Amino acid sequence: MGTVNDDLVAKVSALPDTDKMRLVESILMQLDKPDPEIDRIWADEARKRWDAYKKGTLETVSYGTVMERYRS
Repeated sequence: MGTVNDDLVAKVSALPDTDKMRLVESILMQLDKPDPEIDRIWADEARKRWDAYKKGTLETVSYGTVMERYRS
């Protein structure tokens, strides 16, 4: 890391936890830019899965089975 980064890390380290969380949230919001193409792809996939579920061609797993897998 360069000196600017070292100074920044030192300043962030000195912040109270709540301020660190606000900073992280702010950074993540700036990085999380919507991508219309990805949104379109996911919407397409969701429609396909819903249609398959309604037609009975999608293999499903009960809630109980899923929870049992993660409890053990």
